[in-house]
Amino acid sequence: MADPQEQPADLPGCPTEGTGLLPAELRAWMLLLAATGAVEQRLRTVVKEKLDVSHDEFLVLCLLAEQPEGGLRMTRVAELLGRPKTRLTYQIACLQHAGLVTRRSVCGDKRGIEVALTDKARRLLTETSGALAETVTEGLARFMGPDQCAAMRGLVPDLAQEPQRG
Repeated sequence: MADPQEQPADLPGCPTEGTGLLPAELRAWMLLLAATGAVEQRLRTVVKEKLDVSHDEFLVLCLLAEQPEGGLRMTRVAELLGRPKTRLTYQIACLQHAGLVTRRSVCGDKRGIEVALTDKARRLLTETSGALAETVTEGLARFMGPDQCAAMRGLVPDLAQEPQRG
């Protein structure tokens, strides 16, 4: 794993002080976009290798994995992921074909469809979550120093409680 203290030579240092034209909020936003873009790019490869699904399908699995019981209505999944329903329908069909999700009608609503993870998907996510989390940690460390990573973890209550990896 890359040492978070080391900044790769081909990357600029973490912007911590105002040295340019942009206010702090825009600098922070640009740093966040760069970091998440780097993580997403690397995660696409790891997700394909480990789970054999697309990145967008992986996002659906992650969203469903956070549901304590049952699943979510497809309209809610589309809303949370900012995806058109037609695109989501195709992704759900692919995941269903792979045996990773189930679809069922919502009681009392002819058009409502609920999707949920299968046991196979839960097992696969459990087996691969460590490698996927490590990919995220490494990707963020390439763009953010330890202080920025700690600040970002502080924005997400569950992550603020967990010990730092790496």
